[in-house]
Amino acid sequence: MAILHPTAIIHPTVQIADGVSVGPYAVIGPNVVIGQDTEIQGHVNIDKNTTIGQRCRLYPFASIGADPQDMKYAGEETKLLIGDEVTVRESATIHRGTIGGGGTTRIGDKCLIMATCHVAHDCQLAKEVILSSFAVLAGHVHIDEQATISGSTAIHQFVRVGRHAFVGGMSGVVKDAPPFMILAGVRDKAVVVSPNSIGIKRKGFSEESLAAITGAFKLLHTRQPLNEVLTEIEAQWPNCPETKVIVEFYRDSVRGVYR
Repeated sequence: MAILHPTAIIHPTVQIADGVSVGPYAVIGPNVVIGQDTEIQGHVNIDKNTTIGQRCRLYPFASIGADPQDMKYAGEETKLLIGDEVTVRESATIHRGTIGGGGTTRIGDKCLIMATCHVAHDCQLAKEVILSSFAVLAGHVHIDEQATISGSTAIHQFVRVGRHAFVGGMSGVVKDAPPFMILAGVRDKAVVVSPNSIGIKRKGFSEESLAAITGAFKLLHTRQPLNEVLTEIEAQWPNCPETKVIVEFYRDSVRGVYR
């Protein structure tokens, strides 16, 4: 049974599963779906066309599913999809997609979006991504699983952040951030500092994988042309899944990847 505070304003089209709680003065607009045991705290605003998974927690003054801040947006029907066990802290904002970007913004399972973060239209966050306070994502940003974006970091449109990457605080990121690495700095001066060794170990990667990632990091910091470096990484670690991910990430990049 759902628990709905009498001061909450809930559109009649909203679908609310068992175990949902909606706090005081929350406002939930049309075509919203809320999964089982999700908690919507007081003063949360969920605009429209938003699906929220099970066991999520939305904290006060979060703004979810609002219109995209895109000059081309003309009121088209677009969506926001939020997975299971996602936490959205105070005053964070997450916008729906645009037709030009595929129409859908997605937040994967078990993501943590801390206070005052902004996730713009058409962003795609994989599972277990962490956005620290004041981090802001422009439109069309893709962040792979278990990446961490530190506080007060700004990420440019269409940038990708690789899996298990760690982007340091107050960074300006205008190119792709490679997987398994720590990135820090300002705009084009941002640098890949080191492998994300601590994060990798915490996730249970083997010593062999960590050694291969470290070796790839060292090769990427030489002055060799990138294609030669990627070929050498493939030759040295032909059976390592993590180095294959690194090589593919560099080769697939459109904006270029920090070295």
